[in-house]
Amino acid sequence: MSQNDASPSSDEESLKSIYDTAMKLFDKIETGNEATNSDAVQMTLKTAISKFEKATNLVSLSGMFSRNEALEELPTETLQYLLLPALLGTLTLKLCNQPRKDIITVAEIYFRDFLQRCKDYGVTDVEVPQPSANDDNTVSRPQSEQAKIATMVLTREAKIKRYKEMKELKEKLSTLSKAMESPIVDEQTKREYFTTLLLNYVNQAVEEISSIEQEKPILEYMAKHAGELKASQRERAPALKPVIITRDAIQKAVYGAGYPSLPTLTVEEFYDKRVREGTFPAASNIPHTTIQSSEADADEAEEVRKERLVEDDDPEELERKRAMDEYKDDHRRGWGNRYNRS
Repeated sequence: MSQNDASPSSDEESLKSIYDTAMKLFDKIETGNEATNSDAVQMTLKTAISKFEKATNLVSLSGMFSRNEALEELPTETLQYLLLPALLGTLTLKLCNQPRKDIITVAEIYFRDFLQRCKDYGVTDVEVPQPSANDDNTVSRPQSEQAKIATMVLTREAKIKRYKEMKELKEKLSTLSKAMESPIVDEQTKREYFTTLLLNYVNQAVEEISSIEQEKPILEYMAKHAGELKASQRERAPALKPVIITRDAIQKAVYGAGYPSLPTLTVEEFYDKRVREGTFPAASNIPHTTIQSSEADADEAEEVRKERLVEDDDPEELERKRAMDEYKDDHRRGWGNRYNRS
């Protein structure tokens, strides 16, 4: 592969920097004692997600992964980037102030994409669970008592096996993590560490998908019994959209089976779009406190509205801005303030 022979570029260095920064935030969230729904943790969550999404776009633009490769063909340093969907799925589930249904839908897409990618590369042979059909028009056939018992036994055995595997993997990871802290780490140790990390997240992804499937009917029941007005007031945040690792738009349509409608944007276009939507804060303008008054929220909403009007070339907004610019040219700041006169 050509990328194996190429020397590290500035893009690769930038990717590593973004990924490492995001991982530090991820570890802080995972090991922190503060409540997940606190403003500080939610701000850290959104920042980490935005960085992981930017890393995902960089991986896609570089064409780092291909279905035609085996795990042995991948350079050791790129193995960690296979974790991106799993990390995004884990963080997405912790988000608050978003419709829960949107959250679990996006997280499920991330976990399924991660499992499929790991299976394609031979990291695992686990079968990717199929999503349940919850459409109103779909009539599910009732299981017989024998089938129910067989399913319960298989599920229980699978969970026990997974639990044992996860316990062994965590012990192995603990040993490898200490080895990775050494300033001199050999290639074999690095590769074993990343592979073990992938296997650990495979088990976690299967567990999370199982939990999501159990949560779906609960959310459906709540939605049916909740008032439409109350639901519309609660769902004020912009809808979440997953970002999948792909090489280009064509590969997205082929490789990203099941997600053909996902938009393809450049890294900067995507990040700027998220900032404009208010989903993520600008990296250079993250506030130290999340306490804002209702007036500040109204002002911010008005600014966003004006920006969108300008972007859409709204004639009234453009005329208003031109009139304001002409006014500023003819009326210097402070001319109307009598107290500033000398």
